[in-house]
Amino acid sequence: MPLLLHVISMQQLKKTSSRKVAIWLYIGVGMLIVQIMLGGITRLTQSGLSITEWKPITGVLPPLNTEQWMAEFDKYKNTDQFRYLNNDFTLHDFKYIFFWEWFHRLWARLMAVVFIAGFVYFLSKKQLTRVMILPFIILFFLGVMQGAIGWIMVKSGLVPQQLFVGHVELTTHFIAALILLCYTLWFALSLSISSDQGIRHPGLRKITIALLCLLFIQLVYGAFMAGLHAATAAPTWPQINGQWVPDAMNNLSPWWRNLVDNAIAVQFIHRMMAYILFITVMIWFVKSIKIKGTFLFNKARWMPLILIIAQVILGITTVITSPDRNKLVWFGVAHQLVAILFLISIIGMLYIIRSRKLKEL
Repeated sequence: MPLLLHVISMQQLKKTSSRKVAIWLYIGVGMLIVQIMLGGITRLTQSGLSITEWKPITGVLPPLNTEQWMAEFDKYKNTDQFRYLNNDFTLHDFKYIFFWEWFHRLWARLMAVVFIAGFVYFLSKKQLTRVMILPFIILFFLGVMQGAIGWIMVKSGLVPQQLFVGHVELTTHFIAALILLCYTLWFALSLSISSDQGIRHPGLRKITIALLCLLFIQLVYGAFMAGLHAATAAPTWPQINGQWVPDAMNNLSPWWRNLVDNAIAVQFIHRMMAYILFITVMIWFVKSIKIKGTFLFNKARWMPLILIIAQVILGITTVITSPDRNKLVWFGVAHQLVAILFLISIIGMLYIIRSRKLKEL
C-alpha cells in the first residue's frame, strides 16, 4: 500500500509539473503571436530599416537625447529608402518608424529572457522530464535561427537600390516565426491534453493534414503579398483590375518568376488559394460534424470554420482599402492575426485528431 501511494503521488506530481510547464509554454505562444503582430506593424509602417545595426545588448535602450537621435537618423539617411522614398522625413517622422522596429526587437529579447529564465527555473526545480529536454533544445535552436534570419532580412534592405527588405527574405522570416510558434504550441499541447481528450479518425486527420499543406502555401503567398505590396497593385474585388484572369500575370520572364516576383500573379494565386481553403474547410467541417467525438473535439471543430469566414472577409476588406495607408496597416494586421489564429486552430485539431493513440510526455 505505501508503494502504491508513492506511485500515485509521483504521477500527480508529474501532472502538476507538466501543467506548469505547459502554462509557461502557452505564455510563450501568446508572446510569439504578439511578436508576429509587431512584425506585421513594422512591415506595414515601413519601419524595418529604421535601425541599421544589430546591437544585442546596447540596442535594448532607444536613443536618450537629441544627439543620439540625430546619430541614428543620420545612419538611416544613408539608406536608399530614405534617399528615394522618405527624404522629406523630419526627426519626428523618424522617431515613429524607429519605435516600431525597436519595440519589435525589444519584444524578441523579452521572449528570450522568458524562455531562458523559465527553462532554468523548471530545470532547477527538477520539473522537466528527460523526454522534455530534446524538445527544449530544438525550441531554443529555432529561436536562435529566427533571430539570425531576421537580421539577414533587414540587411537585404540596406543594400543599394533597395527601398524595402527583400520579399523572399521577409517570407522566410515570417514562415520561420510560424514554425517556431507551431512547435511551441504542439509542445504545450503534448503537456496539457490527455489521451482521452483526443479522437482517432484517420480519414479526418488526412483532410486536416491537407488543410495544413494548403494553408502553408497560402501563408507563403500572404507574405509575398506583403513584401511586394501586392494589395495596392490591384485594390479591387471580385475581379483583379477589371479582369478575372489578369493579363499582367505573365509579364516576367522566365515564366516561373511570375510565381514569386509578379505582384499581380501573387495576388491572383493568393485569392485562388483563399477560395480553395474556404471550400476545403467547409468539407472538413461537414465531415467533422458527423463524428461523435470528445467534448474538446466538439467545441474546437467550430473554430476553423469561424476563422476562415472572418479571414475571407478581412482579406477582401484589406485589398479594397489598401490605397489608404492607415487602413492598410490596421486591416492588414487584423488579417494577419486571424491567419495565425486559423493556423493555431488547424494545429490544435491535428493534435486532437489522431490516427493512433496519443502519447503524453
